[in-house]
Amino acid sequence: MAGRVEGKVALITGAARGMGRAHAVRLAQEGADVIAVDVCAPLPSVPYDSATPADLDETARQVEKLDRRIVTARLDVRDLGALREAVDAAVADLGRLDVVVANAGICVPRAWDQVTPQIVEDTFSTNITGVWNTVMAGAPHLVTAGGGSIVLISSAAGLKVQPFMVPYTTSKWAVRGMAKAFAAELARHSIRVNSVHPTGVATPMGSGDMQAVLGEAMAGDQRLGAMFMNMMPVDVTRPEDVADSVLFLASDESRFVTAHEIAPDAGVTEF
Repeated sequence: MAGRVEGKVALITGAARGMGRAHAVRLAQEGADVIAVDVCAPLPSVPYDSATPADLDETARQVEKLDRRIVTARLDVRDLGALREAVDAAVADLGRLDVVVANAGICVPRAWDQVTPQIVEDTFSTNITGVWNTVMAGAPHLVTAGGGSIVLISSAAGLKVQPFMVPYTTSKWAVRGMAKAFAAELARHSIRVNSVHPTGVATPMGSGDMQAVLGEAMAGDQRLGAMFMNMMPVDVTRPEDVADSVLFLASDESRFVTAHEIAPDAGVTEF
């Protein structure tokens, strides 16, 4: 029985670990080859441990274990020239491109009056410009292929306000709008563009000083902590839960779904 994305090739950013790795493995399980991109290096303002080259190698190992092909590239999604060059080379190697998953992103929680210009710059340049760069590097290949699916990873914070992260929330609303804007213009090429809005996910983004920083901000206004509560009785979801939504959007099962928000969010955006 053919996989749900059999014969397709998917570009995934932020693929070294966490949700990016989960997307790569899930799509490979269903027959896709993968182009995996990650910076594998720290950013100045990020309070959690960054991905490493070994993490990206592990993603490649897991995809290859499924008898799928994978091309990896270590680069910063904020560098459009490097991203285009890597994607063009990988598409030449793998033969086509059908799916783009703009997953790379950062989150730096702070109370509003503790946000620095560096945090704003890092967050906007990665979460907004980096996503735009990913579409710009990938979409021309989908046009050539005669269609495809672009999935922009936003957040519950892109559907409702989440406190103590003004730059992050701003960026994730921008990603939501970007998905709709690209969907309108790419529709004539049979390219669908949607955004995905998870609740809290158990990934390395929550490691290092991340929880301490968020707890410190929350201590200043504890009422707002309830805004992070899920409607369903779960505290956190798994990367694989988000990857299942990405698989649906990457597959032909969603062939008429475009310009929409898919929210594997345990109800947090309605609670």
